[in-house]
Amino acid sequence: MNHNILVIGLLILLLQPLAGCAPAPQSAAVPTQPSAAAQPPAPVMTQPTAPTATQPAPTATSAPVVRRPGTLLLATTTSTADTGLLDAILPIFEKANNCKVDYVAVGSGQAMEIGRKGDADVLLVHSRAAEDKFVADGFAKERFDVMYNDFVVVGPKDDPAKVAGMGLAKEAFKAVMDKAMSFASRGDNSGTHAKEKAIWASLSITPTKEMKWYNSLGQGMGDTLLFANEQQAYTLADRGTWLTMRAKTPNLALLVGGENLANNKDKELLNPYGLLAVSPSKYPNVNYDLAMKLIAWMTSAEGQKLIAEFGADKFGQPLFYPSAKK
Repeated sequence: MNHNILVIGLLILLLQPLAGCAPAPQSAAVPTQPSAAAQPPAPVMTQPTAPTATQPAPTATSAPVVRRPGTLLLATTTSTADTGLLDAILPIFEKANNCKVDYVAVGSGQAMEIGRKGDADVLLVHSRAAEDKFVADGFAKERFDVMYNDFVVVGPKDDPAKVAGMGLAKEAFKAVMDKAMSFASRGDNSGTHAKEKAIWASLSITPTKEMKWYNSLGQGMGDTLLFANEQQAYTLADRGTWLTMRAKTPNLALLVGGENLANNKDKELLNPYGLLAVSPSKYPNVNYDLAMKLIAWMTSAEGQKLIAEFGADKFGQPLFYPSAKK
C-alpha cells in the first residue's frame, strides 16, 4: 500500500513540469485596418462640433494633414468649409481637370503654417498681413485676390451690453468689456482672430485669461458661434459663416455690421481672401502646376461667377463677393 502511494507521488512530481509546457490558449485574431496603400485615406475636413463652457471640442488646428498621391491638397480657413463653398465649387474644377482636390480647413494662421512646412500645395486664406509675409519669405511667388466678405458682431438677442446699432466694432467691444459681458474669441490664430485682436489693440487692450468674461476657445468659426449661442456671448464672425449658422444659433442676433455688406458702416471690417500656391523653389515635390490651375480657374470668369452666386438664392445675398483682378 505504502509502495503504491510512493509510486503515485513520484508520477505527480514528474508530470507537473510538463503541464507548464502546454501551449497557451490562442486569443481571437484582431482584424487590422487596411493599409494606406490598400485604401487611400479620405479627404481631411474639419467637422463642426458644439463646444461647451466645461468641455470644448477639439480645436480646428488639431486636424491632421493627410496627403494622397496624385491629388491637390488645399489648406484653407474654416469659413470656406463651414459655409459649404468648397463643396459646391470644387467638384466642378475636379471634373473639368480630371483631378481630385482634398482640403484641410483650419484657421488661416494654421493653414499658412501647413504651407510653410510644404504639407499643402495651395492656400485659400484671409489674413492679409500674414499672406504678404508668406510671399516675402519665399513660400509663395505671388498672392492672388479671389473674393471678400466682411466681419460682423453678433451677440445675445436681449443685448445686455447695448451694442445694437453701433457703427464701429471697437465701440461694441468696449461696451462688452465695460460691462464684463461674456465674449467668445476664436483664439486659433485665424484671420478672424487676427482681426479681433486688431480691434482690441485699437482700444489699447490685450485680453487675457484673467479677464473672466473673455473666452479664448481655440475653435473654428462655426464652433465659436455655437458656443456663443449656448453661453449667451458676444463674438466677431465673418458674415458668410454667420448667415450659414444663423438657423442653428437662435439665441444670437447680428448687432453691428448691418444686414448686408453694403450697410456695414465699419470699413475696417472688410475681409479679403487670397490664394497662394506653395513655391516649388521651397518644396520641389508640391503639385505646383495643378495649384496654379486651381488659382487660374477660381479667378477666371467662370470661378468668379460661381463665387458671386453662392448662397444668394438661399440667404438673399452672396456669402462671398468676387475680387479677382480682370
